[in-house]
Amino acid sequence: MTQRNTSFGRRRKAINVFAAALASVVACGGVVWAAQGLDRFLEGDPYPVADPAATAQRLDGHTQHVYDALRLFDAELADNWPGGGVEADGSGCYYRGFSNLSKQLSDSPPTVPGVVDVDSEWALEGVSPTQAKAALRRARGELGRQGWKVTSYEESKFRNELSMRAPGTNDTVTVEAYPSDRLMVRAYAECARYPSGTPMGAYGDPELPSQQAPLQLRR
Repeated sequence: MTQRNTSFGRRRKAINVFAAALASVVACGGVVWAAQGLDRFLEGDPYPVADPAATAQRLDGHTQHVYDALRLFDAELADNWPGGGVEADGSGCYYRGFSNLSKQLSDSPPTVPGVVDVDSEWALEGVSPTQAKAALRRARGELGRQGWKVTSYEESKFRNELSMRAPGTNDTVTVEAYPSDRLMVRAYAECARYPSGTPMGAYGDPELPSQQAPLQLRR
């Protein structure tokens, strides 16, 4: 056998070994991927981990941005607004995945321990329907220029509402006008698992910082 043929044989053998090794890696990767996919199918996507206090502060900041964009500086804070305040609530955070299907279909589906959503809500009073429509248009334009994404917008005789997603997050802020001269602002963050060691309140819910926005109207 010539030196050239010997060299060629060695290269072909090396290629075959490399191909076999690559196939083995791909096969192993496929097994891992399949196992991960099966686990996700059975158990569902895991809830992200987030500090509720930090989330509440972030939402408070979102509503402050919205207040500034609305430019309703003559309106007053509705102190008796029933949904006002900041809250962490786990009642809407359910089990996921096929293995928990019976829980999901229950008349009273159980919630996942240690998982809560967070919302921050307040309202303005003294806002006429005409003022509310103009304010929603201003906020839509101003926040859109800042990178917020409109998820829904309705302007009609019966309903005036704007929902937007804050840039870089899945947080949603909704502004809705009511016929009673009230305009509600609510920020919401989806369910997340709070870290171990999170400070808890007297009723077993995570402790949250007090609401600050809108800063201009807080006494």
